[in-house]
Amino acid sequence: MKALEERDYFTDYEILKDPYSFFEAVRAHGPIYQPPGKDYLIVTGFDETLEVLKNTTDFSAIIGLQGAAAPLPFEPAGPDIAAQVEAHRDRFLGGDLLVNYDDEIHTKMRSLLNRLFTPSRLKANEQFIQAYSDEIARTITAKGGCELIKEVATPFVTLVVADLLGVPAADRQMFMDVIEAAPPPGSLEAGENDFSSPNHPLVVMGSYFANYIQDRRQNPQQDILTEFAHSTFPDGSEPDMLELVKMATFLFGAGQDTSAKLLGNSIRFITDQPGLQDRLRADPSLIPQLLEEVLRLEGSTKQTARLARRDTRIGDRVVPAGTKILVALAAANRDPRRWTNPSQFELDRPKIKEHVAFGRGKHVCAGAPLARVEVRVILEKILAYTANIDLDEEKHGPRGQRNLDFEPSFIIRGLSELHVKLTPAPGINLAIDHSSAIMAPQSAPTATQPTGAAAFSTAKTKIGDLLTNPSTLAVLDRHFPGMSQDKRIAMAKGMTLRSVQKFAPGQFSDAALDAVDADLAAI
Repeated sequence: MKALEERDYFTDYEILKDPYSFFEAVRAHGPIYQPPGKDYLIVTGFDETLEVLKNTTDFSAIIGLQGAAAPLPFEPAGPDIAAQVEAHRDRFLGGDLLVNYDDEIHTKMRSLLNRLFTPSRLKANEQFIQAYSDEIARTITAKGGCELIKEVATPFVTLVVADLLGVPAADRQMFMDVIEAAPPPGSLEAGENDFSSPNHPLVVMGSYFANYIQDRRQNPQQDILTEFAHSTFPDGSEPDMLELVKMATFLFGAGQDTSAKLLGNSIRFITDQPGLQDRLRADPSLIPQLLEEVLRLEGSTKQTARLARRDTRIGDRVVPAGTKILVALAAANRDPRRWTNPSQFELDRPKIKEHVAFGRGKHVCAGAPLARVEVRVILEKILAYTANIDLDEEKHGPRGQRNLDFEPSFIIRGLSELHVKLTPAPGINLAIDHSSAIMAPQSAPTATQPTGAAAFSTAKTKIGDLLTNPSTLAVLDRHFPGMSQDKRIAMAKGMTLRSVQKFAPGQFSDAALDAVDADLAAI
């Protein structure tokens, strides 16, 4: 039988669902370890993790989404492979997304993203969070319980960021459905991480965000999307529209997991730590400390990855250019060299905010302030309306012998479901004023295919409709060879070609689109 530390972190479902014993077995070999037969290092030490995350000169974030086990799309050559990385960026999974960017482009795009999470912006958004949290807490307490992850956590965090961005109310149910059905980052399911697929949730949502940003450029509103649409970099230059669409979409899609999983993991500790929920009810100001300790012990992100693009070091270890690094955030947060009683829950742990659950350095999670606010508020509401919170023993077993199922992702640490029982506080009024309810379920408008003479046109027919009809697809491929395979077009499939022309006039000239219209009219 293989030793635990020799098993494959990326394919072993048992380890993916409970990685802590694995990371401790790895740690026994020191803070930096290379598993036998593997071409990557695993960093479990707290100090070493900080060293890697802060050194953005020598370490690239290009493999953050694909992970350390995936092969590189080139053979590293020499002591500095930075040029090779950039030459092959389009061959890395998510290489064109902010989370994987390096250097100047990362700095410029983060300058835009950071505007989302200013204290004043979060304070304004908190009014919505308070109202929606109150509505949810009253509803699930009146029911006597719920399945927390899908019924509460996912729709809650989705609508919070929808409100922050300014997503139209009519589209919010569709976004909730897409997010709920989406796999977590790092899913092992085949094809789930193919961002070029037109059916990938990020691509589906991207087509909507392309429409939103285009609309805000023509019809400004008082929301973040308008600010995005008219934003400029610090040097005064304007960002490419596609970059704005990708950033807004990835923030909306991938960022959901952090907050949703934090809520689930927090409720787990609240129910299973003796006396904890009573202490929190008596003093809600302790909830922020709870969240930080939960983040340390059960952070939503288990690991990230870096690629050494120059010959460098981690501590005393020489690290050649081309070396892939699995940065075990979950292990760093339990490093006994940094934390006393590292595997124990301690509500009053000193310097708890120094954990690395949200990363560190230039790639620190931009949504961390929002995650802290939204989960704090909804926990305050649930605790205020209940006398007791417990897990459903029929589903999860008794305290001390819980049966909990975690998602098999090499990135995300999150419960796949959590059935909760809620006992209302004595004399509490759980009635909801439905006239002011935040969210009445709505269905997103369904696109209809044009019919009749001149049914299709570059001014009225969405690109997505043209791509799905064999006859119109043939027209597009004839006039714009390779267009149907261009993943950038997938992000704009909710727009018309005439709309896209404004942002790519060189690719879609008036003459070319007139010729397409002539062929479409003949169908």
